[in-house]
Amino acid sequence: MTDVPPTITPQLIPLVNRLPSRARTEMDAAFADFLRIDVANGDASQDTLRNYRNEVALWSAWCSEQGVDPATASVVHIKQYRAALLEHHYAPISIRWKLSIIRRFYEAARNAGLRFDNPAAGVRSPRIRQAAEDFKYLSDEELTRFFAVIPNPDEATGEDRVRRLRSLLLITMMALQALRTIEVHRANVEDLTEKGENLILLVRGKTRDRIVYLRPDTAKRVKQYLELRGKVDPDAAGTPLFTVASVRHERYDGQRLSRRHIREQTDKYLRLAGLKRPGISNHALRHTAATLGYLHTGDLRAVQEFLGHVDPRQTSRYAHVVDMAKRNPALSIQATLRRETA
Repeated sequence: MTDVPPTITPQLIPLVNRLPSRARTEMDAAFADFLRIDVANGDASQDTLRNYRNEVALWSAWCSEQGVDPATASVVHIKQYRAALLEHHYAPISIRWKLSIIRRFYEAARNAGLRFDNPAAGVRSPRIRQAAEDFKYLSDEELTRFFAVIPNPDEATGEDRVRRLRSLLLITMMALQALRTIEVHRANVEDLTEKGENLILLVRGKTRDRIVYLRPDTAKRVKQYLELRGKVDPDAAGTPLFTVASVRHERYDGQRLSRRHIREQTDKYLRLAGLKRPGISNHALRHTAATLGYLHTGDLRAVQEFLGHVDPRQTSRYAHVVDMAKRNPALSIQATLRRETA
């Protein structure tokens, strides 16, 4: 079950096959219609749809273990599931996501006339105590340390040079160009366009596409990588920009690099740089690009377009963090700490 995300009991998925026919047919059919018509206005990615289905399958499997029919599950059962997630140390934000999918599952059933209520409608997720601006990112100095541990492609040849170029570009796309992991995974060769001196990448985002102008040094490395990697066959989504290399067969198999592999690459180099800590992972690199981008430009509108945010309020938190540090009231207080004596 490689498509199933880490869960409290992933081995329970086969139990879904023993659910009553109504849960397996009518409610599943209603949810399938919802996925096809409503998610992302009918244009959701296969990754998104798979994640929705997995969450519902895991909820159904938990119900089966408890002897509960999902078709008749109550508010109490939803709360018990929430408690089980908490007991297994899921983060509040993850629980909020899981409950939101279950809520949509029952809303689809209600709209189809299979239930008169939505038992998940009033069940709230645990409180998220983290401040809105308390996201993790790397400082300028830490980012320099991070890039310093990535092997220099210019000091290698052959397949090793291709691998080093790929590692460097994966980190660059997230930490300097602000791409999400899924966007790096989805990137295709066909998404690259040269306009004058610029190399432009069409980024296929979560809710809408955006244009990203690659830095000159990044553009140069992309061209080197593609030339050395050579031709690969397209998959159903296009010709992958980042692919797996097969050492055993001494060839490039052209398989699109998975999100898991991208995360593993990031974590490996974060550990080598001594920067791996809670909250610092792939998405923290996007936060890094946004925060440092605003720090050095002061242009919130440019950062908003850089990130592909529709609502400027999403972007304003990066400005808030930077401005809060610059305008810290404590700095203006006329008081001196007592010096330590030897």
